[in-house]
Amino acid sequence: MTPILRAVLTAFALSAAAAAPSIAQTAPAETPAGEVQTLPDVVLGDESAPVTVIEYASFTCSHCANFHEESFPLLKSEYIDTGKVKFIQRDVYFDQVGLWAGVLAHCGDNAKYYPISGMLFDQQSEWLKAESGDQLAANLRKIGATAGFSNEQMDACWADQERVEQLVATFQQNAGGDDIQGTPTFIIGGEKVQNLPWPQLQAKIDEKLAAASPAAPAAN
Repeated sequence: MTPILRAVLTAFALSAAAAAPSIAQTAPAETPAGEVQTLPDVVLGDESAPVTVIEYASFTCSHCANFHEESFPLLKSEYIDTGKVKFIQRDVYFDQVGLWAGVLAHCGDNAKYYPISGMLFDQQSEWLKAESGDQLAANLRKIGATAGFSNEQMDACWADQERVEQLVATFQQNAGGDDIQGTPTFIIGGEKVQNLPWPQLQAKIDEKLAAASPAAPAAN
């Protein structure tokens, strides 16, 4: 386990145990270096789409919530649902609260990830009003219950230290590899793009789609 990973996990577990005992009870056990398994991306859309759009997002980032409110519906209806774009959201855990939310989003199978992620962004201003760990847990439980989880299922996910380690290791590997300094940050067709209004993001996607299209045959 790397020093950064150990520090994040220890802070997460200790803070959760002190503020919200129902989320975590003990500090994470030591894991030998190199044994933490990273997790595959959760893909939304056609796996064979010509352009991939990756969003690095934090569940506590207001700009990410704005993107999902204003731009993502257009991205989904015009590009993802039409098979032009394969979309991947990658969690960024810059704070413990975001990690708590991320564990909830990844609770259960991958089919629930994007619906829960959407609820976390849509209701961000409400659940982040929590003034204590207990209140935060209660707010997140409401979202989890809407997704069909019981309290026991949510407790099991928050207490699954191996899964938490995997989520943090995955974040480290992805964000480190792409040198992510803030959220939201996009990788569109392999090019890093900072957060922009939808018309500029759309123009970049269209540019990558044009480059991915086979050249038209020359006229005789």
